[in-house]
Amino acid sequence: MTVYDITRPLSEDTLIYPGDIRPRFNEIDNGQYRVTEMTLATHTGTHIDAPSHYLEGGLTVDAIPPERLAGPAQVLDCSDAEGIIGPGHLAGRLSGTRTLLLKTWFSGRQEFDPGYPGLSLEAAEVLVEAGITCLGTDTPSIEEFNGDGSVHRLLLGSEMVILELLDLAAVPEGEYCMAALPLRIKGADGSPVRAILRDKEELT
Repeated sequence: MTVYDITRPLSEDTLIYPGDIRPRFNEIDNGQYRVTEMTLATHTGTHIDAPSHYLEGGLTVDAIPPERLAGPAQVLDCSDAEGIIGPGHLAGRLSGTRTLLLKTWFSGRQEFDPGYPGLSLEAAEVLVEAGITCLGTDTPSIEEFNGDGSVHRLLLGSEMVILELLDLAAVPEGEYCMAALPLRIKGADGSPVRAILRDKEELT
């Protein structure tokens, strides 16, 4: 069975959004066993944005129904989008799935690039109207680097959840089954996730 791990490795070298906390790991060896002390943000590496990330009173990560993060998913190749993913990149390409993952040229990049493709507000409106409940991207943020947060607020305001900094480099466009589960951190606005895809055709 084909399984794609679409999670970026979490380490001190993990690509981070400018201004975010740099992850740190301190291994403690007491002679009988080892544990590791970790310092990282809720939006480090491949992670989920809960509605409370931008919206006061929005769902926190522990309150998101798990079924939103496990089930059928569509990977949409938008590698031709240079700086903005607009409605034209989506027109006629939404299959009716509730989970949509956007693949761009940024997948696999190891250095931050402020020119990564972001979703336009108009494209976000199309996805809300289409009934998408989980939206993923392989970029550091769902909206462009100089965005004002309006894309986040629109999507999260519809109780959509967002996955960011996926690695879709090896994943062809198509239909899959996804699992992308966060840590169940009480009251948190986000969490790192381990995200995988399985080929839908191999499950039937």
